[in-house]
Amino acid sequence: MKVLDLQCRLGHSFEGWFGSQVDYDTQRERGLVTCPVCNDSEITKKLSAPRLNLGHGTAPNSEPGQGAEPAGAGGTAGGSQARAADASSTAVSNAAPALPDLPPDALQQMQSAMMKVVRHVMANTEDVGSQFAEEARKIHYGEREERNIRGQATREETEALIDEGIDVMALPVPENLKGPLQ
Repeated sequence: MKVLDLQCRLGHSFEGWFGSQVDYDTQRERGLVTCPVCNDSEITKKLSAPRLNLGHGTAPNSEPGQGAEPAGAGGTAGGSQARAADASSTAVSNAAPALPDLPPDALQQMQSAMMKVVRHVMANTEDVGSQFAEEARKIHYGEREERNIRGQATREETEALIDEGIDVMALPVPENLKGPLQ
């Protein structure tokens, strides 16, 4: 098993597991290796050192700043606003935006937090698709039972909802999270 540190052109870092280097190359060429955050398929390998578990010797130095993974780094559901508009028009530009001058650990924690929010929203809302604006109005005006919904709305529809006092929030959702959650 080959574990690779990968990165998309927007700077999102993630880990990929492959049977071999050939498997990675083949999957990448076919566009099957995509960023779990933005679904970008322009992926590069990051430099990484192999870790050999020989079962003996001393434990690695786990003092802060010495390469230890921060506590809490992982992928579980977290909190977020309940009602959200699913921004399915998540565009990825060809030019990568300038990334903030933050340590890699901070960027990874921000990325992880965003994914927790997205997963929570996906798990705790009903997808009403393109009927989002209409359904949000019906809920707001008491014509339908109150519940948490998500869906697609145009900029004009979103602005109209906000003008009517209906709370909505655009939330970019990566394509790979729009299907059933596992």
